[in-house]
Amino acid sequence: MAVRRLNHAVLYVRDLARTVSFYRETLGFQVRTEVPGRAAFLAAPGSANDHDLGLFQIDGAGPPAPGPHVGLYHLAWEVGSLPDLIEAREKLSAAGALVGQSDHRVSKSLYAQDPNGIEFEVMWRVPAEDWDEELRKGSMIAPHHRRRVRLRHLSPPGPSVPSPLAGFPAQPQPGPFAGAQALAPAGPLSPAGPDTAARAGADSPR
Repeated sequence: MAVRRLNHAVLYVRDLARTVSFYRETLGFQVRTEVPGRAAFLAAPGSANDHDLGLFQIDGAGPPAPGPHVGLYHLAWEVGSLPDLIEAREKLSAAGALVGQSDHRVSKSLYAQDPNGIEFEVMWRVPAEDWDEELRKGSMIAPHHRRRVRLRHLSPPGPSVPSPLAGFPAQPQPGPFAGAQALAPAGPLSPAGPDTAARAGADSPR
């Protein structure tokens, strides 16, 4: 016996209505069922699941404890294309939720926090046939506590797309990944152009 995949996620939240609006507006989730003030079940467009995300309101609950601790670090939601990832970045930035972005070579990732302070990832998986080419560019760039990285991988071929993170400091901070390559060379998924600076707000490695 072996599991097939992760089927859905369920979160405890402080404000159900605000959280439902956040996931609808930033990631495009659709409400399948909702009991106002108590629970909601959401699904991604086209999902065959009854729900992909369940939300349960807990009255009087505080935010997650700061810093790394034993337990779930984050969930990763996958988008279907690089332009979709760029669109997600714009929406998350506009919502004030984006805390970082990183290049794992075989995937490109954003990191954000919902209104409850729960961190999550939004990622695009590079097609398997392109993995060798991506890995030849160097080591993966992994987010780390207080580490800031410079990226230019989230612009598709063609004219560069201005980043909402432009202007963030890019100086790497000491940490386990301090020696990792912080700036990837230009390639099919990364046209030459002004560097994009990004803040990696994760509290522990990917």
